[in-house]
Amino acid sequence: MSDTHTESRTVFAIETREISKHFGAVKAVDRLTLSIPRDGMTSIVGPNGSGKSTLINLLSGTLPLDGGMVIIDDVGLKIVKAHETPAHGLTRTFQEVRLFDQISVWDNIMVVLTNRRLFPALVERVKPSYREKAKRILGDVGMWEKRDALAMNLSYGQRKLLEIGRAMALDVNTYLFDEPFAGLFPQMLEGVKGILKEMRDQGHTIIFVSHNMDIVRELSDRIFVLDSGTLLAAGEVEEVLSSAEVIEAYLGD
Repeated sequence: MSDTHTESRTVFAIETREISKHFGAVKAVDRLTLSIPRDGMTSIVGPNGSGKSTLINLLSGTLPLDGGMVIIDDVGLKIVKAHETPAHGLTRTFQEVRLFDQISVWDNIMVVLTNRRLFPALVERVKPSYREKAKRILGDVGMWEKRDALAMNLSYGQRKLLEIGRAMALDVNTYLFDEPFAGLFPQMLEGVKGILKEMRDQGHTIIFVSHNMDIVRELSDRIFVLDSGTLLAAGEVEEVLSSAEVIEAYLGD
């Protein structure tokens, strides 16, 4: 009996219990409760200002909670600290890519693989296993040929690929991607889709925010729709996107 109970408690990668975030009178996230399964790929959508990025910021500790609790792999957190989330098996990328611009693509990966402090990562002797992993990651994201380029000299799409590579270097269970497809040319977009699919197939939980409904339909195993900081709908993609409530709030038809 206890085994069944344990199994039922561990099917979710992330849960929230009435989490809130207010900016003055604006309720960006308003007592939001949801549960995101471990398996597959989950999308979070909604109109502008619906709370999507704020939710990602709360889950990753980028913003402090004003109330409620985040549960990551069955660990309940009323205070989510960004630097501790990898220890809980979670990391994220940003809409505005964040890299170490003054160092190379290779060193951006090595900083993550070593001790995550810039200076020691650049001067300490690197284990062969780290080099092998960095080479594999840069190959996976199509950035091996750019390994010696400074991050500041990369194109927008290449910067996104490198940030995804940095997230992959943490090798966690759950990945939060905030608008990973925005602003990409078609070829780069297909590359990012392929990376996320492969990560999902390897057993990672993939959660992404996107405005692109074609990509949402193609990649998502399930969808959560936010509106004014609350959960409007959740479930299988086609069923949710065809509901009258969602069409009215999000698609405006």
